[in-house]
Amino acid sequence: MTNKYDVLAIGNAIVDILTHVDDDFLESENLIKGSMALIDEERSNDLYKKLGQCVECSGGSAGNTIAGLASMGSRAAYMGKLKKDQFGAIFKHDIKSLGINFETNPAEDGPATAHCLVLVTPDAERTMCTYLGACVNLSEDDIDEEIVRSSDIIYLEGYLWDPEPAKTAFRKAISIAHAAGNKMAFSLSDPFCVSRHREDFLSLAKDGIDILFANEDEIKMLYGTDDLNEAALLAQKDCDMVAITCGAKGCIVTNKNEIGHVQGRNIENLVDTTGAGDLFAAGFLHGVISNKTIGQCGALGNLVAGEVITHMGARPDIDLKEFIAKNG
Repeated sequence: MTNKYDVLAIGNAIVDILTHVDDDFLESENLIKGSMALIDEERSNDLYKKLGQCVECSGGSAGNTIAGLASMGSRAAYMGKLKKDQFGAIFKHDIKSLGINFETNPAEDGPATAHCLVLVTPDAERTMCTYLGACVNLSEDDIDEEIVRSSDIIYLEGYLWDPEPAKTAFRKAISIAHAAGNKMAFSLSDPFCVSRHREDFLSLAKDGIDILFANEDEIKMLYGTDDLNEAALLAQKDCDMVAITCGAKGCIVTNKNEIGHVQGRNIENLVDTTGAGDLFAAGFLHGVISNKTIGQCGALGNLVAGEVITHMGARPDIDLKEFIAKNG
């Protein structure tokens, strides 16, 4: 019997607020270019008032990945926690408009819906200020068992491993998925995230995760080595598939039988690097769903990641299905 969904993503439900700023603005606000800082609601509101024209849309790492998958024609579902407020309504409308199943009940009270101020400087570098708000309150009660059982791949983002209730929710999803014979995919998300949870993430890689996503810094930190090739070989032993993004150099991909490097694509019109890793994961997973070879999965990830960095925002602004047909 065929499952209802190709991929279910579970992650931090965050509204992205994207805008252009200059370097002087970052300096005046004591923000470090290229960083991701966690801020409280008061600081977020203060910065928001100082911004010019913004683009506001549903975001979050796993949310971006599932949006990319939906644009490629995959059957997609998402779980993440919102509050019943203005930003919550924006997130829900956005993600459902893409044809993604999203049924997580919003909180009636408590902290506001999470949002991230994505400040893009003229060199296309992004500086992010994130108010986590309601998204960290995802709990095991928010995990719909039937949707997990009905999804071929469940994709989790490492960012959500910090709060204890979300950790419990993740473990519940992993247990249900494996009992149903479905695959678990996991993104390490951020080097600082890996450093905080290294032992947990190693345990997940060995026992709970089938498909692992990381960048060079994250995978080296996970396996405690400065040698990228050594880290890739160690990861290959732990997971059925591994995809390591290497920026403009492309990616390293592995399965149990092979390991290889997939060359990156030359991008001339670089605008905003937001979401490159998230869309790489979308392309790679779409390749897995389509029964592509490991190398073809990596190439598809590179292709989709290369498209998203040619415009503002972490979501595709074109039909990726058509884009792949022309360029894949």
